[in-house]
Amino acid sequence: MKGTRQAEILKIIAQTDVETQEQLLDELRQRGFNATQATISRDIKQLHLVKELAGTGRYRYTQSQRRHTLDFAGRLRTIFKESVTSFDVAQNIVVINTMPGLASAACSALDSMDIDQMVGTLAGDDTAILIMRTNDAAAEFCSEIHKMLN
Repeated sequence: MKGTRQAEILKIIAQTDVETQEQLLDELRQRGFNATQATISRDIKQLHLVKELAGTGRYRYTQSQRRHTLDFAGRLRTIFKESVTSFDVAQNIVVINTMPGLASAACSALDSMDIDQMVGTLAGDDTAILIMRTNDAAAEFCSEIHKMLN
């Protein structure tokens, strides 16, 4: 439900100049979503929505262009410190071992970060495979993981 609602919020702000949370709430209700102002406020924070000046001289919600740089390191550090047990590199593939059940969460977080050098991920129960574009990119990513965990 949350993911569907947040996707709808992104559609709404792309199609309509939404200036207030109340206006956003009304738009969601018209589309069949029942949410509270507190929920919308959390969604705005999680989606990294900001207000920018529109051509009409009024402000409107839009998704921050800096959202990936703002939360990349923090999100990755939290996920990895809580779940990764080991990692290694084999050419352009990074293998990450996690606590049981957490590999898919780690892959999902990585996939949502639009990492340019990462082609894709594959998750099992406690093992994640990251396919990087080059051997150097894989080695560099492992180096970043090492820095985060220490």
